[in-house]
Amino acid sequence: MGLIYEIADAVLPEGAAFDLRGRWRGFRYRGDAVHCPCCSGDFVKFLPFGAGVLRGRLCPRCYSLPRHRLAWLYFGRRTNLFTDPLDVLHVAPEYTLANRLRALANLNYLSIDLNSPRAMRAMDLTALELDDASFDVILCSHVLEHIPDDRRAMRELHRVLRPGGWAILQVPIDPERAVTYEDASITDPESRLEHFGQEDHVRVYGSDYTDRLREAGFTVDEVDFAATLDPAECRRMDVRATETIFRCTK
Repeated sequence: MGLIYEIADAVLPEGAAFDLRGRWRGFRYRGDAVHCPCCSGDFVKFLPFGAGVLRGRLCPRCYSLPRHRLAWLYFGRRTNLFTDPLDVLHVAPEYTLANRLRALANLNYLSIDLNSPRAMRAMDLTALELDDASFDVILCSHVLEHIPDDRRAMRELHRVLRPGGWAILQVPIDPERAVTYEDASITDPESRLEHFGQEDHVRVYGSDYTDRLREAGFTVDEVDFAATLDPAECRRMDVRATETIFRCTK
């Protein structure tokens, strides 16, 4: 398959070869042992992926990780994202979610990222080129730990959220830390890997993460949604029963 993938990468539009790989692997691993709520696929297993803070199990078809599957379940069961007409801002759009959200007819959807070609617009999260109170929903997962001035980014997200709107602002949390660990003098990738768990992370958030969000103006609800799921369902979908969803409102 390696040669086929190389040919696909060379002749297909950007993203199409990536999708083709997923479709082939979804067929190859079809079964009934595990279920992905993002693509509604059933497979013999999820695939190993990453290490350290990136460790997880990958859907062979849509590339979802546990945090994506949990988010998709939450959106469907606890929010109006799939039903109501909403203006949605998606920061650093994940392949797993972006195409599915963009295809929803009820959403006026915009994705942004400073560098990713997957995003619809290039934009700096600390200086958003967007009007005040212009979005009903903001989705931002595992982004803020990459941004040196995360407090400014949080204030910008608060600024563009409408009163009554909601935002899901996820970051990796070290539950053993009461205080977020960061050191602006640590800049090279190897040192960041050692101190923060990934080459491009600039901090490790502790339980004071919610304090930063509140300082930016948000009302924060720490939702233990995964704990409400049936344990067998968690195992079959490979979602982490201990993961907290940070739902922020204005």
